[in-house]
Amino acid sequence: MFEKFWGNQAVVEALEQMIAQDRVAQTLLFSGPEGVGKATLARRLGAHLLGRGELIERDDLSLPKNLETIAERERWPSEKRNDEPLWFAAHPDFVTFAPDGPLRQISIPQTRLLKEQAVFLPHKGSRRIFLIDHVDRANEQAANSLLKVLEEPPAHLLVIMTAENAYDLLPTIRSRSVPFHFAPLTREEMLAFASGRSLPDPERRLALAAGSPGLAVSLDLEAHDKRRAAMLTLLNAASGAAPFGTWAPVAETLGRSKSEKLEFHLKLLYELLRDVLILYEAQSSGQAEIRNEDVRPDLERLAQKVDFAWILKAVKRVDELVELVRRNIQKTIALDALIVELRAA
Repeated sequence: MFEKFWGNQAVVEALEQMIAQDRVAQTLLFSGPEGVGKATLARRLGAHLLGRGELIERDDLSLPKNLETIAERERWPSEKRNDEPLWFAAHPDFVTFAPDGPLRQISIPQTRLLKEQAVFLPHKGSRRIFLIDHVDRANEQAANSLLKVLEEPPAHLLVIMTAENAYDLLPTIRSRSVPFHFAPLTREEMLAFASGRSLPDPERRLALAAGSPGLAVSLDLEAHDKRRAAMLTLLNAASGAAPFGTWAPVAETLGRSKSEKLEFHLKLLYELLRDVLILYEAQSSGQAEIRNEDVRPDLERLAQKVDFAWILKAVKRVDELVELVRRNIQKTIALDALIVELRAA
């Protein structure tokens, strides 16, 4: 039923059973890591229920045209974005709502538009489908606005929401949804995927993607390596392995760039800290498998410099920065403060 969908066959089979029994729930919640196929499967489900899958696939947010639209809107003033909420609807009965603006959030104007659109009958057939991608990026007001639709959805409406962590959502939203958890793909599944897509540099892509085929495809290795080098410099300065002055030119470059978002760098910090923790624990147990194998010597030196308490503090501090990202904090000031606090530790 869902051809060429990689991994998470238990989720696929459960949806197929729902369809076979004509018991598709009105609100579905797909949760799991970035890039494991949550929105892809939502579109495939929409194609099966509505037809014209080639139209629905035009809403794929990873397509260059849609990426350009989202990037262009980041330069708009907030008033203009509020007047023209972001949505995609190449198929008249399949509507996609995606995070918008510099902070990439689901906005209140978007959820208001969703409520207005929800009452409209299908253009053809018996269903309309709304995909809310990254619903965990809705702030509390937007989430409460969305909840009003989920409490009493029109009989014709099917709402599919995606989130990385279902527990970032309001409990009331979770309780009104049928949950499906998407796990990272196994190494065998990822190898088959990479072979089927003829991905360049597959071994490195698969290591960095950590079971997410979407990341394996979209990963820009050059940009990734530049950001990772910056975060390695940060960790060396934060651990005392290098003077604070080594960070200054990196911070200056980051500060000048409007395209280098803080969230991109925080994701790489998590990745590096994960590898440092594995290497720290492996000092007594032997060889360890890490994702950033090509910079293993740098990470091993870090692991020898710090202790578990320092790593734990670093992770908690990055957690706090992730929460602050949505408040539009200044990235270089935030990273400078992180280094100072961890050096003190």
